[in-house]
Amino acid sequence: MLTEDDLVDLTKKKGLLALLRLKGVSKKRVRETLSYVTELERLQIELVQLQRTVQLEGRRIAILFEGRDAAGKGGTIRRFIEHMNPRAFSVVALNKPTEIEQGQWYFQRYIAQLPNPGEIRFFDRSWYNRAVVEPVMGFCTEDQYRQYMQQVPEFEDMLYEDGIELIKFWFSISKEEQEERFNSRLANPLKQWKISPVDEKAQERWDLYTKYKDAMFSGSHTTLSPWIIVNADNKKQARLETIRYVLNRLKYAGKGKSDTSLSPDPDIIHRFHRSDKRGK
Repeated sequence: MLTEDDLVDLTKKKGLLALLRLKGVSKKRVRETLSYVTELERLQIELVQLQRTVQLEGRRIAILFEGRDAAGKGGTIRRFIEHMNPRAFSVVALNKPTEIEQGQWYFQRYIAQLPNPGEIRFFDRSWYNRAVVEPVMGFCTEDQYRQYMQQVPEFEDMLYEDGIELIKFWFSISKEEQEERFNSRLANPLKQWKISPVDEKAQERWDLYTKYKDAMFSGSHTTLSPWIIVNADNKKQARLETIRYVLNRLKYAGKGKSDTSLSPDPDIIHRFHRSDKRGK
């Protein structure tokens, strides 16, 4: 715990360094955290500018966050929306379909969640549940899966033709990192709610996830609707570069005024290529 005297010492460089040594805190880690917080704030200033332009121009933005369980999708979305106007964005995280929805065209309930003019919608998982999670877990039939894979490129072409700006992210983590994050959640009472029966099968069905993930990339990566892969083993880097990618890709007034780079790191984030094996 920091005392009142500790806080006074924080105003002096020598006092700060002495305090860090006393508390056993790594100076390198402190520098990295301060750098991350500073850079995140600059990017969030840009996001506010982007949102304002989207509102004024009546644009419709849909950003999909897909990836393996515990890959950091929800945490990244929270950094996107932290300082945005809540009236002009929403986060879509649908529960399993109701009995009525199970009898509808698969895309129907997602169509109802698409952005209105002037809105940005963040999808914490999306219609791509049927591409990976559902077949891995046995939640859909082979015929349903096959029909979905035929229809999804056409569906997204229609979104593009109607003026919706769609960005699709796949958050990629290693098997070892996923296991470590699961164990961290189990050990933390405040995070245990994040563990679901689907999560519990993720490790043992890793290779099956890979099979369907590869098929998803192959069947739904198009020129108009490409997959963007994020190396998410380092959560903080993944958050920064994902935001940076969105800012780089979309047009908006006042772009770049926060005096930070809007060019994403290619070692962290890259467009899928059919010969690419980096997306776990």
